[in-house]
Amino acid sequence: MITPPETPDTAHNLPELSVSDLSQALRRTVEDAFGRVRVRGEISQPKVAGSGHCYLRLKDEGAVLDGVIWRGAMAKLSVRPEEGLEVIATGRLTTYAGRSSYQIIVESLELAGEGALLKMLEERRRRLAAEGLFAPERKRPIPFLPRVVGVVTSPTGAVIRDILHRLNDRCPVHVLVWPVRVQGEEAAGEITAAINGFNALAPGGSVPRPDVLIVARGGGSLEDLMAFNEETVVRAAADSAIPLVSAVGHETDTTLIDHAADLRAPTPTGAAEMVVPVRLDLLARVSDDGRRLLGAVGRVLEERGARLTGLARGLPDLGRLVEDRTQRLDDRAQRLALAWPTLLERRQAEVDRLFARLRSPREVVSLRGRDLTHLGQGLDRAARRAVDDAAARLDGRGRLLESYSFRKVLDRGFVLVRDADDRPVTAAGAAPAGQPVTLQFADGRVGAVIDGSAAGGTGPTGPSSPVATRPAAAPKRARKTRGDSRQGNLLDEL
Repeated sequence: MITPPETPDTAHNLPELSVSDLSQALRRTVEDAFGRVRVRGEISQPKVAGSGHCYLRLKDEGAVLDGVIWRGAMAKLSVRPEEGLEVIATGRLTTYAGRSSYQIIVESLELAGEGALLKMLEERRRRLAAEGLFAPERKRPIPFLPRVVGVVTSPTGAVIRDILHRLNDRCPVHVLVWPVRVQGEEAAGEITAAINGFNALAPGGSVPRPDVLIVARGGGSLEDLMAFNEETVVRAAADSAIPLVSAVGHETDTTLIDHAADLRAPTPTGAAEMVVPVRLDLLARVSDDGRRLLGAVGRVLEERGARLTGLARGLPDLGRLVEDRTQRLDDRAQRLALAWPTLLERRQAEVDRLFARLRSPREVVSLRGRDLTHLGQGLDRAARRAVDDAAARLDGRGRLLESYSFRKVLDRGFVLVRDADDRPVTAAGAAPAGQPVTLQFADGRVGAVIDGSAAGGTGPTGPSSPVATRPAAAPKRARKTRGDSRQGNLLDEL
């Protein structure tokens, strides 16, 4: 059917919509038409916001679709969104009016084929290996004979029965089983909690702490073993303080927990054989070692006895040794009895000679008196010389001090001007007109008054310089005579 083109008249008959109304109408249309869809594509630019929601894009060769995973759905995903991972996303389509775009609200994710799963596992393995979780130096040795063995596996099935049967056959030990699911979305969380729970047991508590852990599961497909490839399980195995043995799947199956474990067993039964030795072999070995030890001790004792017998044959006769020593002792005693009187006579002669050489006390006192008199005379002479030298130095310094006296300057015709307080006037500016001063000559003092005028000239002796006029003669100050017993002070005379 061909519809005629609209004319201006018919265009005015269309209902007028706001932008929001149009956006809501488009959203209802899209959600009604695509209420439930499954989309296959490659994840691009996954980003988890601070709110916990994840924003990503699904793309293929020809198109790109925006997607959102709400925080509640993120916690339930069996596959974590990673860059470049090909997945099948299940959800519903809706629109986002803020950007005029459409997007998919993802409710679940699943890998699109085994190739995508292997690619994801390889990238995860490289990332965890780069962190050092698979480093050989992190791996601890398995104890030789553990007392308690912890097993993390499903409580039903053949795996736990095989492990218990093998442990009982080889060497019965105390076994603790932590039941978990080994497949499904909840399996990874339960396995992680079991490993951490065993490590949280305190040594010596009511529940014994295992000496070694076995994480076991039977064979299965790659999807069935995915719980043992989860990052939380791998990190728990790497951080376990208890040595851990991984026994997941058959010998050809490899999971990421195998790289983080301290030891990888090809099967769960092989893990039981690795953690405990064979009890009968131990008993036989102990018995054999005991026999070898007894034989070695017997041979050592026999060898030491033969050696002692040979050494004893080389020893001399003890009776003869005692006889020789007895005769030598008697000889020494006889020689000592003869030498004692001779020694006493010799020491007596030495004492007599010493007494003959000793002087009488009176003679010793006389000698020491003469020495004391001689020392006293020498001390008197030294003291007189020291006093004479000190007097000569003092007289020389007095003459030097007298030569530095200002009175020598007055003897050459200079005059010392003093103010009313008897302090020297050293500058013309310090003597204002009308001030009484004292002129000190070499032979006495005279009083004067500063006059503001001068005879002529400028500068220090010009009209502005003060001139002292002579008033009545001031009484002379009594000069100290040489015979004064007190020594004068140059500053006091100034």
